[in-house]
Amino acid sequence: MNEDYFPKRIVCLTEEPTETLYLLGEQERIVGISGFTVRPAQARKEKPKVSAFTFANIDKITALKPDLVIGFSDIQADIARALIAQGITVWINNHRSVEDIYKMMIQLGSMVGKSDNAITLVNQFRANMEKISTGNQNITIKPKVYFEEWYDPLITGIRWVSELIELAGGIDIFSERKDASLAKDRIIADNNEVVERNPDIIIASWCGKKFKKERLISRKNWNTINAVKNDFVFEIKSEIILQPGPAAISEGIEKISEIITRWHTFQEHKNYI
Repeated sequence: MNEDYFPKRIVCLTEEPTETLYLLGEQERIVGISGFTVRPAQARKEKPKVSAFTFANIDKITALKPDLVIGFSDIQADIARALIAQGITVWINNHRSVEDIYKMMIQLGSMVGKSDNAITLVNQFRANMEKISTGNQNITIKPKVYFEEWYDPLITGIRWVSELIELAGGIDIFSERKDASLAKDRIIADNNEVVERNPDIIIASWCGKKFKKERLISRKNWNTINAVKNDFVFEIKSEIILQPGPAAISEGIEKISEIITRWHTFQEHKNYI
């Protein structure tokens, strides 16, 4: 296949296309990455950082002479507009679900001439996901899970996070908000609403900021929540769970599953005593 058909100089404005290209063995095409990129660690060492999430150094990007820039969501619309005005080809994804993550990976694979490899990779992730999900099908009692994406105001999880919780055997207590793509539409205005829904497990991922457990559990009336009383409050790093890419559908769901398994063990021990 003629390599001239595929982009040779790619800038990734978020982590998930970077990680996907590395998994496909196509990292040599990457000439610039987001400063928030953590996975893979190798990328931070060998690729120039040209953007944050809501800001990008347009001059630095254009100097790299990319033939493709990949971004994510309407939040990067202004960056995309500025680059398009410079005559640069831009691909902005808006994938929000687990299935959409699979589609993004396969589409990206096809753009670099690795369709078959991308399909194989996705099938591996899907098989692991189905193994975890199948193992939870016969569980009759499932823990209620509250996922916190931000703390002031409280913002709960986006669709792929909600789906991962359900696939891992939990019940997302704010699942009715999962389809709201904008964070402002997933705000929990009243902290007592979490208290009233009384989750068994709390998972926090403060969007790139270090989680402070004491800050969470000291909120008014939160000491009455089962998750707080039983010390089932956990953090999953944002680079794992808040990136709609390989990290979320591999390590992300595995960490959620481990937490839920730990909860079941706790319940069994409590009932035994």
